[in-house]
Amino acid sequence: MSVSIAERNMDLVSAILHFIMSHPEILEHLPDDFRLILLPDDDPELSRYNLDLLARHSVVDKPVVFARLLTQTLDFQVHQPQIYVPLSV
Repeated sequence: MSVSIAERNMDLVSAILHFIMSHPEILEHLPDDFRLILLPDDDPELSRYNLDLLARHSVVDKPVVFARLLTQTLDFQVHQPQIYVPLSV
């Protein structure tokens, strides 16, 4: 049985939020109100879907934060996600 894109996204959102809440120091480096875009390195379909959502529903006044991660191992003790805040120029 195939897991839908929505289910895969929900699993990743839950995992990344748990990771961030377990490491509150990360929040000190993130904007106050941001859009989190998940880019799983091992799920190109989901990465493309999330980037397409960003392009279609972009909010200009809201900063974007990207999180690159692996979906096969959501054990972030082993493979921590990489979190990026793009600089506006």
